[in-house]
Amino acid sequence: MRRLKRILFVCTGNTCRSALAEGIARKYVRDLLRNDVELASAGTDAWDAGVATDEALLVGIERGLDIGAHRSRKLTREIVRDSDLILAMGPQHLSAARRLGGDDKSHLLTQYASSGETDRMIRDPFGGDLEAYRTTADDLEQQVRRALDRFLSSAQPE
Repeated sequence: MRRLKRILFVCTGNTCRSALAEGIARKYVRDLLRNDVELASAGTDAWDAGVATDEALLVGIERGLDIGAHRSRKLTREIVRDSDLILAMGPQHLSAARRLGGDDKSHLLTQYASSGETDRMIRDPFGGDLEAYRTTADDLEQQVRRALDRFLSSAQPE
C-alpha cells in the first residue's frame, strides 16, 4: 500500500493564511487527480477548534475552496513529526516548526516554491478588509501551486 505524502501549512492562528493555503492545496491536488497527498494546517499560536475568519471563508467561497469545516489547531511536536513537508508563512513559523523537530523538512513557503530565489513571508490579512484577504489568497494560490509542483515532481513513488 502506498504511503500518503503529508504536507503541513503553518501560520500564527490557523484561521487565515494556513487555512486558505490548505484549501487551495486541496483543490489543486483534487484537480490533479492525486490521492496520495494528505494536507493539513496548524498555527503556532492557535486555539484548538477555532473556525476560519469570515473573510477567509468568503474568499474561499469566491474561489471554490472548501474551508467551511476547517478547525484550527496548535502546532505540536507530533504534528511536525507526522509531516513530510512543512511550509511556513513567515520566519517565526519556520523557527517554531524547526524547534519542534522539523529542521530538515521545514521551509518558508515562498522559498520552497521559488527553489530558494526568494524568502519573503506571506502577508497576514488578519484584521484587514476583504481585499487584503483576496490579495493574500492570490499570493497563496501562486506559491502553493509552485510548491506542490516541486514537491510532487521530486517525491519518489513507493
